[in-house]
Amino acid sequence: MELMKNGLNKPAIDRIAKAFSLVLTNFPEEDFKNKCLEDLEQLELKERIHHIIQILHQFLPHDFSKAAPLLIALKKHWDYGEEDDPLSSFAAWPVTDYVSTYGLDYPVESLNTLKELTELFSGEFAIRPFIVKYPDYCHEQFQLWIHHPNEHVRRLVSEGTRPRLPWGMQLKTFMQNPQPNIPLLSHLKDDKSLYVRRSVANHLNDIAKDNPNVVINVCEDWLINDRKNPDLNWVIKHATRSLVKSGEPEVFGLLGYTKSPSIKLSPIQLSSNNISMGETLNFDFQITSTDTKTQKLVADYVMYFVKANGKQNKKVFKLKNIELAGGECIHINKPHAFKEITTRKYYEGLHTIEIQINGLGKEKADFNLNI
Repeated sequence: MELMKNGLNKPAIDRIAKAFSLVLTNFPEEDFKNKCLEDLEQLELKERIHHIIQILHQFLPHDFSKAAPLLIALKKHWDYGEEDDPLSSFAAWPVTDYVSTYGLDYPVESLNTLKELTELFSGEFAIRPFIVKYPDYCHEQFQLWIHHPNEHVRRLVSEGTRPRLPWGMQLKTFMQNPQPNIPLLSHLKDDKSLYVRRSVANHLNDIAKDNPNVVINVCEDWLINDRKNPDLNWVIKHATRSLVKSGEPEVFGLLGYTKSPSIKLSPIQLSSNNISMGETLNFDFQITSTDTKTQKLVADYVMYFVKANGKQNKKVFKLKNIELAGGECIHINKPHAFKEITTRKYYEGLHTIEIQINGLGKEKADFNLNI
């Protein structure tokens, strides 16, 4: 797999230099390229972005109000790179981040610049400092941008305001109170572009990590008021994936599963009450319907792993989706291997396994793990 930092390599710098040579009279193309390439190989991705921005600043007007029209003019001269290169858009990353580095005192010019450039490389990272410093002005612009004919601009509203955007500055205000963004998302959920709708779903998934009830309530309102939208179920399913994974009970009814299942679980049978690292714990149980109607269930199991301090930390694992007929009884058997993995450190002691149906814990069993 190609390293992401290689998206900002010599060919990318050549493309940046060529574009600026077409919008800035007497732009010293070779000098710019030589300075950008100096020690570039030793730098990681974010360091390369910062390095190129600093070099670019040496050749652009230091008054951002004069630099902004030059940045905007790049769009009509931009070389988008090879179609089969997944990193080709990275060449424009230093250009968009230049706006947040040197344009923070110019909100009007900067937001207009990001609106124009986001098609080259999403301005979702660069716009975040402006949201923090100028929340009211940004929100006014976003209310206009959700109607913009360009899907990249509409997506910038949703993606740029995500509370927990990966690689981006966290927006603490929206982590505490996401309500200002809900009307924007409610409009964009109907967008004709999947690119935009996916961003809406990802934004809601961010919100769910801090405010799960907000996401559930919003999705319920959408379903009540917009049932004719054929894409809505996909948006909601994608938006609630973290809630499903964590076993949030309220989300299952929202997704069409039985809200309050009428079932009985047998006690969990373990293959052993003492497991050593490298061994596999087998467990099985039965689910019996106590209803006459068919019920839709999601069966998961939760492992409560011992931490270094002796307390337990839970991790949800998927089992299966079930349609259980009235009075039906099914048997489920599952192995769980205890092997060394890079994402978890095991500690000796009493562990617990719990069966979870539609997010609700039903049966538990304890066992010892020996290291």
